Amino acid sequence: MKILIIDAQGGGLGRQLVASVKKEFPQAEIFAVGANALATANMLKAGPDHAATGENSVIVGCRNTDLIIGPVGIAIADSMYGEITPAMAAAVGASDVKKLLIPMNHCNNIIVGVKNTSMSEMLEEALKELRKII
Repeated sequence: MKILIIDAQGGGLGRQLVASVKKEFPQAEIFAVGANALATANMLKAGPDHAATGENSVIVGCRNTDLIIGPVGIAIADSMYGEITPAMAAAVGASDVKKLLIPMNHCNNIIVGVKNTSMSEMLEEALKELRKII
């Protein structure tokens, strides 16, 4: 299974996702794509199989994967302080694969009905859903 993990900003969530998914599903092929070089560099520290940076990498990655994981902002144009371009958000949204979007109440995007939980709790919930899929 090919899993695309997308992150922006400092790549902290992406790094944790790559590490956790690699540990629990070593057979999965992990593609880490950062909206910027710092996010990609941090995700690389967790040992993905492949890594890339930027808008076109997100667009291509969304066409060549079985599953997309990342913060909900990857599907919202101009989110994450403008790092997610409209083309990136459109590629994520238009992809017909399953998406595990982690709710993050940041950058004026408030997910109503979602309680504020710790990053580790959200990560465990994402892994729980991934177990169901895999």
